[in-house]
Amino acid sequence: MRSWGRQVLASILVNSVYEMKNYPVVLLNTVLSPLSFLIVITFVSQGRLIGDAIEGGFIMSMFQSGMSLQGDLSHLKNDFKLQDMVVSSPTSSGAYVTGMAIAEVIYSVPALAVLTVLLAVYVHPGALQVVELLVVFALMFLASVTLGFTLSTFSSDIVQSFAFSRLISTLFSTLPPVYYPITYIPLPFRYAAYLSPTTYAAEIVQNATGLVSLSQAEIDVGWVVLVGVAVILSLIAGKKARWREV
Repeated sequence: MRSWGRQVLASILVNSVYEMKNYPVVLLNTVLSPLSFLIVITFVSQGRLIGDAIEGGFIMSMFQSGMSLQGDLSHLKNDFKLQDMVVSSPTSSGAYVTGMAIAEVIYSVPALAVLTVLLAVYVHPGALQVVELLVVFALMFLASVTLGFTLSTFSSDIVQSFAFSRLISTLFSTLPPVYYPITYIPLPFRYAAYLSPTTYAAEIVQNATGLVSLSQAEIDVGWVVLVGVAVILSLIAGKKARWREV
């Protein structure tokens, strides 16, 4: 257990602490990306959707943090051949990826800290609501981390990895109604939004904090989708990821 912990810590040091210490400018993107959408939505809605926008910022931060893993793993695998060394060492893929995933969350700490303060000031969630929100955000992160890890093992070029990472992040955290209620989308197009799991995540957290009102059936469907997507992507990562085929 102690050895596993050291392996996780090594991954964290490689993927976040080193870069944050030597290139602090990398933190700007993690802060500006979710907050920029929050500011735009708040101004356009004249403050009416600030609660939705804050919760959307959390969803976007967690999903993009997980997808960032794809680019970082691909960079270390293809450019530094780190995965070659990890595979031939006692380090397990679980410890390696866990550490790298935690590192992505560390990158997002500045944005998450700002969003947490805004959530406390403008939304005032109770203890049970906070727990529900944390579970949703964790499921979003787990789904994106496993997807990012799987794609990174197939990628042969860092440019390709960044392209897929940005494309998937846009499709799942920008285009769906994450920063605003789905009712703002006209009905002919509303059904397409439900193709994204982030739509269900947004609806659950908005309902939990009283920003929208969902039926119990809609809430149940949302949880089934979130848990199902996280489990399916985890199974795919375990079965299809090319851990030893470098």
